Amino acid sequence: MPLGGDPLHHDDDPRHLSFWARWRRNFLTGLVVIAPLYLTFWIISSFVNLIDAKAAKLIPAAWNPQAYVDIPGIGLVVFVVIAALIGALAKNLIAAQAIRWGEQMLDRLPVVRSIYNAIKQIAETVLVQSKSSFEKACLVEYPRRGLWVIAFIATRTRGEVHHRLGGADKLCLFMPTTPNPTTGFLFFAAREDVIELDMTVEEAAKLVISAGLVSPPMREGEVEALVGAQAAARAMEAAARRAEAKPAAAE
Repeated sequence: MPLGGDPLHHDDDPRHLSFWARWRRNFLTGLVVIAPLYLTFWIISSFVNLIDAKAAKLIPAAWNPQAYVDIPGIGLVVFVVIAALIGALAKNLIAAQAIRWGEQMLDRLPVVRSIYNAIKQIAETVLVQSKSSFEKACLVEYPRRGLWVIAFIATRTRGEVHHRLGGADKLCLFMPTTPNPTTGFLFFAAREDVIELDMTVEEAAKLVISAGLVSPPMREGEVEALVGAQAAARAMEAAARRAEAKPAAAE
């Protein structure tokens, strides 16, 4: 089997394999197909059952259809309706003031405050999409030369940070951590020290979450550009070696 080949689809002739070898190959191929489907169904089913069991208790017994007949998903419907109503109330000035007052009350409780703020930040990061989303994914050298990490370009530096850095062309970058990209740290880097990637921010996030296991394929134009850049680099190296060889030959 050639190096780098697919272990499930190598070039061995199936006719030369034993029964158990063919069975093992078919089993692994089927496992690769079934496992993602099963895990997806299990996660969704567990979430629906959890919400269904908790939210159904909010319905008064006299009005609860499950008191007479088992209707799966009724609790999820109640949860969606309540979430929509809370969202509508949050847009109202009076309701918004009441929510702020409630958050101020929670902020006075030491343990509850930490848990609530952490969950709120994660929810806002994951669920709320706004104009302040990241512009592009990029590569930067960290923690030393020769080691590269994925980062997201937020914006160009502004205000005091831009002034303190001498007004140079600096970028505001967010470096996520694996496997939870909602955590990380902020840093500033010169534009020439950043390699912008053609992959989308979503594709880069998948790469970070999967610890490099899910890598987006290169597009046809990107492959041609990479081949051209590699050819140019080899030509420059060859020219440099010839230039170094000439003084040595003259001596």
